[in-house]
Amino acid sequence: MILYLVFAVAASLLMALGLLMMKSRSADLPMASGANTIAAIGEWFRDPMWFGGLGVQTAGWVCYVVAVSRAPVSMVAVMGQGGIALFVVASVLILGERASSREWAGIGAIVFGILMLTLSLGGGEGEGAFEPTTLLTFTVLLTLAGSAPMAVVRMNASGMAPAILSGVAFGLGGLFTKAMTQAFSAGDASAIAVRIISSPYLYATLVADIGGMVLLQNSFHSARAIIAMPLSGAVSNIVPIIGGIIVFGERLPAGSMQAAMRIGAFALTIAAGALLAGSREQAGDPVPVRAAASSGR
Repeated sequence: MILYLVFAVAASLLMALGLLMMKSRSADLPMASGANTIAAIGEWFRDPMWFGGLGVQTAGWVCYVVAVSRAPVSMVAVMGQGGIALFVVASVLILGERASSREWAGIGAIVFGILMLTLSLGGGEGEGAFEPTTLLTFTVLLTLAGSAPMAVVRMNASGMAPAILSGVAFGLGGLFTKAMTQAFSAGDASAIAVRIISSPYLYATLVADIGGMVLLQNSFHSARAIIAMPLSGAVSNIVPIIGGIIVFGERLPAGSMQAAMRIGAFALTIAAGALLAGSREQAGDPVPVRAAASSGR
């Protein structure tokens, strides 16, 4: 179990680094919207720094697949909060953005939640039966709820709406990935590749992750990285925490103390997301990285 959670931490750090590279180019790359969507995405791919960030993100996704193949998806999601903390710190030190006391409180909740999760390991937790119909219902309801902020003009303009919806997309992608890895332990090992390619969850994962990436990149144009990514990340981690229990029947540790720490880690994840979501945009924040980032073309 510990080995696979190490992969989860590696996934979280690589994904955070990839997003930081992408964010550094947001001021110089176009938004993907309407008829301009395909052309804008094509320009993103032609940018060396942005494309390099995508490569780092892909390496993180591979680590994530390994992690969820053996560890409960809800636990992997909480471990992913470490990447959020790293991204926020890097946004302050590298992108020159400022964090409020409320935002630092959210970061502290994330770090403490990871510590509580670590202490709760080894408590006999397990998984129940996977319910595909439940996953489909959960996906539809969550997509509708996540799309609601897109109808609010103010949330769209601030970048909050696409950040929230990107988190929903990434979170669902995590659940689809977990469903896809069920093929790893089913049948002859030599046929794993065939079972994965023929699995609808592979394509659902790709659609969810690509959609999440486009939404988050668009959010970067209007919102500070220190707000957009933690908000997206908190949502993307809350979705597998809830979905892991509802869809995959994941159970808490048998020990009361370890179960309490696990619940506390989940609660801190939600609290941290609320703190970061409630932060106010600071339009006057400097973005000193812009000129330097231009040299990355």
